[in-house]
Amino acid sequence: MKPLFSLDSVVLSLTVPVSPDEISIRAGESEGVWQHDGHTNKMLVVAETATLAEVTKLLRHHLTEASIPGIVTVNEAQKPTGMIAPDQLFSAYLTLIQNQSVLLRTLMDTMSEATTIVDSRNVVQHWNRAAETIYEIDRAQVIGTSLDKHFASESIRLLDALKQGTSVQRVYHIPRPDSHVLINAAPIRLEGDIIGAISIEQDITELVRLNEQLSHTTAHLHTLQQEMSRFQAGDDPFYAIKGHSASIHSAILSARKVAQTDATVLIYGESGVGKELFAKAIHQASRRREKPFIAINCGAIPAALFESELFGYQGGAFTGAEKKGKPGKLELAHGGTLFLDEIGELPLELQVKLLRALQERQFYRVGGTEPITVNTRIVAATNRQLEQMIADGRFREDLYYRLNVFSLEIPPLRERPEDLPELVQIFIQEYSVVHEQTVPRIAPEVMQALSDYSWPGNIRQLRNVIERLSILQENGVIQPEHLPSTIRSQHNVESVPAYAPPVQPRPMPQPLYAPAPGLAGTEKERITAALERTYGNKKAAAELLGISRGTLYNKMKKYGLHEESFRWE
Repeated sequence: MKPLFSLDSVVLSLTVPVSPDEISIRAGESEGVWQHDGHTNKMLVVAETATLAEVTKLLRHHLTEASIPGIVTVNEAQKPTGMIAPDQLFSAYLTLIQNQSVLLRTLMDTMSEATTIVDSRNVVQHWNRAAETIYEIDRAQVIGTSLDKHFASESIRLLDALKQGTSVQRVYHIPRPDSHVLINAAPIRLEGDIIGAISIEQDITELVRLNEQLSHTTAHLHTLQQEMSRFQAGDDPFYAIKGHSASIHSAILSARKVAQTDATVLIYGESGVGKELFAKAIHQASRRREKPFIAINCGAIPAALFESELFGYQGGAFTGAEKKGKPGKLELAHGGTLFLDEIGELPLELQVKLLRALQERQFYRVGGTEPITVNTRIVAATNRQLEQMIADGRFREDLYYRLNVFSLEIPPLRERPEDLPELVQIFIQEYSVVHEQTVPRIAPEVMQALSDYSWPGNIRQLRNVIERLSILQENGVIQPEHLPSTIRSQHNVESVPAYAPPVQPRPMPQPLYAPAPGLAGTEKERITAALERTYGNKKAAAELLGISRGTLYNKMKKYGLHEESFRWE
């Protein structure tokens, strides 16, 4: 008999060949007669393609009504093809259960995620090797006992699945001070009834540790960059555009090339990606850098005033105007660059006048009779699909081709997630200086939530969120509750551990600040690691260790840790 691992296995593999002459079956009947060695026995008739589950259900029904010594299988023509004795059927069930048990045990111990399965009473049925490692509890101590015996009830996420039937996906938890996991939990249902629950937890401790190291390193690099920025900013106009992802690097490279020409540039990008920042950098990198850079938002000025704003007006052109007249943005940008932001919002009647001015390089002020000739480079930007607007008759095709000499697309933040940690650190540093406070530490679950968020408002939205976090931070730490509700709702962040051991009385008072994850080892090693991580900053190191700065100085003296050993004082 071949190995069985599912109740969906067909019973044909269990049958013993039998002569059709020994069995008689009436058409349409569910029972037959087996004549063998002078004996006549009733037999239950099933299709040879029936599954173990189907045959078992049918057999249980007939056993309650009559004595059925066995089962006979028939083919599509209702001809007998084999026979199964009851003991053979139940032996197959035993083999199937044993095989599935071995399969499940092997599968769970092969998984790198900690996996726990409980029954409907919250009694542990399975506890794999990864769970032993994460929670440091041996399998023999857990299996057959309630999880309440080992962990505080309010912290067991399996209870939500068990009692309420709710599932969770990738919820952040800290099962113990130096461990970080993402938990998935779900109820186990049989025909609608909850018979147990399962949780699978991915250990992300190493990722969190690396992220913290990256954050500290990035913060230090940003400090160095700030020292150098006044020198580099003059040499590189694109210095203000941050990020090292391939997409933003490609956009910067294209912008550098077109900046050396006088070609008209059309910048595409969602709201908040930094289109004006690119426009300014293109101007600063061009031969026109000594001339004006003038920006005008086509969507922020009423249509009735836009013409005079763009082209200016002659003295006495209308009531309330300056008697001497006023030059427009196009005239003010002579020799330099005019940035037309949100060009897709420009009214159709003004699109015609702008096109004529660009083609002829001259225009008339409102109310004026003398043409004004200008040499102005145009850089336009939009977050709209101009091609679709052309098809809808809302944007002139000839103006589009006049502007779209060179197109530059700025990637949204969600397409460059690798740049997020750097941008977060830059903005945190920036607002810490503005608010005159120390740079706060970002809790790992907060960083995870920021990384998982889609950022529809891009860099502008990220900057606003970071300013909010820098204001709301407490005791130098940014916690999940400081996040805006839109980010918290998209990423289910929690600070409650998945399995928090019951609170035990502590004989010694604890420090105000808990030591940061990753500071393991002896006391001397922890102090050394904290000083290295904060580049010798005593105040920051003391906060990481959870002690006062005075205590830190005393312990440094005790272990012979000299200040000159840490060069980034």
